[in-house]
Amino acid sequence: MLGGNHAACGAAAWVALASEATVRLDWLHAVPVLGAAVPESLTLGLGLFGDAPGGVATGALVCAGAALLPDADHRHATIARSLPPVTNALSVFLGRIAGGHRQGTHSLLGIAAFMVVAWLAGLWQLDSPGVGRIDVGPGLCTILLASLAAKALRFIPDRLQRTPWVVGALCGAAVALFSPEDPRWFVAAIGVGVAAHILGDMLTIGGVNPLWPLRWKRPRSLHHAPVVNSVWRRNGHVAVPVLGATGSWREWVFSVPVAAYALLGTGISVATMIAAATGG
Repeated sequence: MLGGNHAACGAAAWVALASEATVRLDWLHAVPVLGAAVPESLTLGLGLFGDAPGGVATGALVCAGAALLPDADHRHATIARSLPPVTNALSVFLGRIAGGHRQGTHSLLGIAAFMVVAWLAGLWQLDSPGVGRIDVGPGLCTILLASLAAKALRFIPDRLQRTPWVVGALCGAAVALFSPEDPRWFVAAIGVGVAAHILGDMLTIGGVNPLWPLRWKRPRSLHHAPVVNSVWRRNGHVAVPVLGATGSWREWVFSVPVAAYALLGTGISVATMIAAATGG
């Protein structure tokens, strides 16, 4: 999957988990064919983690940035070129310890490792008189993750894409000062974003090795088995290649509605935040 599509999938996954927004669909009842089949309204997500105004939007950017992290093992990937020199150094470091592209960072162990880092970051908190709890660690991590997301997401305005650190700094401050009461949200956002990336790559021809560092190569006797040949790659990677090659038209057919859903969820969250701030 392309970097921007990975980020959109991460944002959409967070909207599905955290949003409490309800979209009215009763206006579709006037359409003869759709009227009887369309419900009165549609809830966008499960409403987990006690969303604060704007929290879904901030969490979606964190999750979108986390959905780029596994490709930090490849120096030519979107994330490596997004925010030099920080991402260049990160790419070289992770590529060495992960055993190359689509290896350690694209595995169950990789998900666990990123979540442990997020948990450790969550332990860095301060209590300030008059302000309350300040989540310093998640706030600093969010600066990087939201900046990556702002750079990669195609539906972010061009002006914001040119100043991703501004977007990251604003989101980092929001996370540090106004995080949801449930402290697990940040670890969950990182884990969901990384998992969304891995699942996305698993839907392409190359696949991933989810059990890295273990590797079970396909036996020679199965090299010409039609279904097995597509799902179990010679190098031990597992793929369900319904999206074809990276950047294919099938990937875009899948990613465009996913991005639209993410945009709807984050847009409603931002509108809710603005309304709360202005008393509207």
